[in-house]
Amino acid sequence: MTGPEYRTWAEVSLRQVRENFRAVAATVGRGVVVAPVVKADAYGHGAVPVSRALINAGATWLAVSCVQEGVALRQSGIDARVLVMGGLLPFEREAVFTHRLTPVAHSLDELRDYETAARPLTVHLKVDTGMSRLGATATPAEVVQALRGLKHLRVEGLMSHFASAEDFTSEQTLDQVRSFEGVCEALREAGSMPEITHLASTNPIAYGRRETWNVLVRPGLAIYGYVSPSVEGPLGNLAIAPALTWYARLLKVREIGAGTPVGYMARFRAPHAMRIGTVAAGYADGLPHRLSTRGNLVSKGRTLPILGAVSMDLTTVDLTAAPELQVGDAVTVLGPGMDAQRIAELAGEIPYSVLGGIGNRVRRVYIE
Repeated sequence: MTGPEYRTWAEVSLRQVRENFRAVAATVGRGVVVAPVVKADAYGHGAVPVSRALINAGATWLAVSCVQEGVALRQSGIDARVLVMGGLLPFEREAVFTHRLTPVAHSLDELRDYETAARPLTVHLKVDTGMSRLGATATPAEVVQALRGLKHLRVEGLMSHFASAEDFTSEQTLDQVRSFEGVCEALREAGSMPEITHLASTNPIAYGRRETWNVLVRPGLAIYGYVSPSVEGPLGNLAIAPALTWYARLLKVREIGAGTPVGYMARFRAPHAMRIGTVAAGYADGLPHRLSTRGNLVSKGRTLPILGAVSMDLTTVDLTAAPELQVGDAVTVLGPGMDAQRIAELAGEIPYSVLGGIGNRVRRVYIE
């Protein structure tokens, strides 16, 4: 048995995380700040070790979704600027002062609420340019008026978020850019323009939408080695690679005869005599249930088809093509030959949910 003594584990290459960050920085150029997104436990890679690796690679900003994620970074000694993008509830606001976080306000009323605290605070304002999720829906004139009345609050940044930047058949991205520029123009004319503007996450970077890069970019998926597939889009030269490989060990190996049912509801019956193996990972660990009878695990470049239903804790695979595998040996659940993008395609999901869905039972092992 080789590897660490775990039933299932994920090896995270911090070197690759750093290289992916540097690749993004090289793509957008020196004049653009790169704020890696480490929300959702760094997309399942581990927020604290990944954040430390990114800071070592030169990151001065990090972005998270919620206050709890920002507090966790501060409590682990992370001292970079931390942008909290996903909105705050009233009971969470005190934490931004205590832990020196930079919140994103999503309405003018929220700006006023921060102002009434009568304590110095730096914030970013998000405007809704067409995604209808979070962000202020005020007119440019209303934004100007709101910023003029602030005494304690410093609005350092103005931001928005694209809904379909990878879809080059849609005019939505151009419409959103125009909407954002309308707010910026009003603020410039009023002399109230924030110093930092940001729109772009991974897809606008990867697909070369330079007009969206502005002062700061917020790459998420690219930091971990992936880019969403485009719709008729020109993929740029972003030299990134996946940073995580997930392994699980064989718990049992057996021979079965023709007609033998496998798994819940007998969704698979052996068409002939087969050698099969039970793997110590299931949907509770993040292996999508939709891979039942259609996905594969991998061993030394060979596919091991999933037989029957993916269970909560276990998955059965065909070992006919890998006769050397025995109990205790590891197979690849996610990695070369079956990466997050391929799993997403087979499961009808997206790579974000595949990576973010890898569970806590899958031990993370960090490799420099």
